[in-house]
Amino acid sequence: MNATVEGIEAHLAGLESVWEGGMREVYAYYRQLAAPAVALAAAMVETAMELQTTGGRPPDPPRLLIGDLCLARASRLLAETRDQRLQIGFARAVEHVASAAAGGPPSEPLRTQLVAAVGEPA
Repeated sequence: MNATVEGIEAHLAGLESVWEGGMREVYAYYRQLAAPAVALAAAMVETAMELQTTGGRPPDPPRLLIGDLCLARASRLLAETRDQRLQIGFARAVEHVASAAAGGPPSEPLRTQLVAAVGEPA
């Protein structure tokens, strides 16, 4: 898996297939913008929303559960930062994208929202 970079491997238990399937590249993108835990949380949120195929056909149960696992771990990583502003920014991004997928108002792309949350001043 080669996820030993910056000690993130413990957070990837059970997610090796999604790490190798593209989460690694998403993490690398966010790592340019944020600390390792925040970058991994962003990569997990983005991967979760992709796995859950928001706006598309319902995912099969294993994909849905892996997406839920990604969201739960991302939430835990963000809680460990103790940065409530960041936690709220990520939660709002997920809410907006999920709402749009469920027929609500259109949403900005998830990555745009997560980058804004990461980049907001404390």
